[in-house]
Amino acid sequence: MAAALASGLNAAPAAHGAVYPVAEADGFYAPPGNLADFAPGDVINHRLVPTHGFPGATVWQLAYRSTNSGGAPITAVTTLLLPPGGGARPLVSYQPFVNSLGLQCAPSHSLINGSLQEAPALNLLLARGWAVAIPDHLGPTSAYGAARMGGQVTLDGIRAVKRFGPAGLGASPVGLAGYSGGAMSTGFAAALAPAYAPELPLVGVAVGGVPVNPGKLALQVGNAPHPLFGLGFAVAVGLEREYPNEMAMDRALSPAGFALRSQIANACTSEIISAGANHSIGEMFRPGMEVDATIVRTMHENSLEIYPGVPRVPVYQWHGGNDQVPLDLALGTAGRYCAAGTPVLFDVIPGTDHGTAIVAGAPRAFGYLADRFAGSPAPSNC
Repeated sequence: MAAALASGLNAAPAAHGAVYPVAEADGFYAPPGNLADFAPGDVINHRLVPTHGFPGATVWQLAYRSTNSGGAPITAVTTLLLPPGGGARPLVSYQPFVNSLGLQCAPSHSLINGSLQEAPALNLLLARGWAVAIPDHLGPTSAYGAARMGGQVTLDGIRAVKRFGPAGLGASPVGLAGYSGGAMSTGFAAALAPAYAPELPLVGVAVGGVPVNPGKLALQVGNAPHPLFGLGFAVAVGLEREYPNEMAMDRALSPAGFALRSQIANACTSEIISAGANHSIGEMFRPGMEVDATIVRTMHENSLEIYPGVPRVPVYQWHGGNDQVPLDLALGTAGRYCAAGTPVLFDVIPGTDHGTAIVAGAPRAFGYLADRFAGSPAPSNC
């Protein structure tokens, strides 16, 4: 991979616009010709998944209508896990940290083939008797970084599950949960819900390691080589897919940037990290383009720090004390929610970084949601 990238340093850039992933071969994901006739959250198609890694659970996949960042209809997919038993039960929409550009990395695939790293967390939720919905929250082009769209896909996925009769979840209270990249979509779902899906009976939100402003995170890293540079670069690639005119990366990338964009166009998280490790902004972008006004504005549209909407249900937020994702930005955003009257319990976990805080915080997060489902008063350290 390093050799391929090096060879691109001297190659003439090809001006071809946004680079999209290889198309999904499974017709289940394809939009119908009359997609615009469906309302957001309407179920378009459904299927049982007979073989999976969740013993005793019934697994459905639902294709449904959602909306992209430009307001156009899209088809999205959520995977619904139902534990044994029946009757009324809480529903948790869990958004994994997909952080990928290839459609094969989406939860609807990784849940079934066993490659989803967060599957043990889902088993903890199922063990409580809760139903769990896991949307492909990066959308039909795997637009990593398009967190506002991810929030809409998440909310419409909940609508779809509640409208799906065989699940029996029409009256279920709903919680939201996610970590890292998954927390970006989760956070936007919570902030968008009062306007986008006010009918949903949300009772609580649990998010951890939230990059509330990926653009600022990239600039804070600066021009020094960084082991996780690839993830930041992938955000720009994903946003270009969602905003091809605004981002227009052809005008911003260096020859090495063109090469890296092509190399990771269908990559999952580990491949992206490997390809971008210890590279820098100055290598991949033409001078000054990382602060281009249009690019910055597009990133702000997908920044929880900047987005003015506020969750209207209680929030539990956790962060590693040694997290590479800036704690000050996360605290500042939580403080804005507090000032607007939202109960926020913010938990800084000492001695943990971005990779280890998820394990330490997840049990606390699930306990927090259990208390919200039980109707207990929400604690706050605002």
